[in-house]
Amino acid sequence: MARDRQAAARIGVIVYGGVEPIDIGGTVGVVSMASRILPNIASLTIAENPGPVVLAGGLTIIADEGFDTAPPCDVFIVTGGPGWREQVKDAAMLAFLKTIAPDRLASVCTGALILAAAGALDGHTITTRRSAVGAEPLAPLALIGTMASGAMPVTAAVVEDRGIVTGGGVSLAIDATLHLIGRLYGEDARDDVAAIIEYDRAFAANRAALGHVIG
Repeated sequence: MARDRQAAARIGVIVYGGVEPIDIGGTVGVVSMASRILPNIASLTIAENPGPVVLAGGLTIIADEGFDTAPPCDVFIVTGGPGWREQVKDAAMLAFLKTIAPDRLASVCTGALILAAAGALDGHTITTRRSAVGAEPLAPLALIGTMASGAMPVTAAVVEDRGIVTGGGVSLAIDATLHLIGRLYGEDARDDVAAIIEYDRAFAANRAALGHVIG
């Protein structure tokens, strides 16, 4: 059941060195705008340790919490970016993800590869960025099928399978975050947030072109 618009919700955004800044805008930025009409929704950034985190391109943000101090959240979103290659082998990251209930896990872009490395996506229908960039030998959508046992990678804007949400590439972080807001507060609230960020037409177009897979 959707919450009242005055109800509280907290979204944890998991970051690390090498996250693409657009994933911060597509998660934290969307929640910030959502708070204009959902006054008690909030986000916080979580890294292995609180403090400075250097993103792809050199932008530095300050992580609010570390893995050891992160409070309970309604959902934890793993962001994407070229730093995923290190994070799929990072013991602290993988251990932290394994402490989170599956129905509170989400990813945007190549954050799904980190969830796959943590074993969270085995046997699930999932999505991630569908094209290779630069020197990448394999598109993430093709690669993730080799990392998550029995998984079914699909081309989609957003996939939700048994509570785990995975979003497609880069700007589709916005679509995944809107989907999560809709899960918390209902579709009417989601659509109002899409309108205030002037993304309502893009959100509808992405659903029509790529689809939302809910299982």
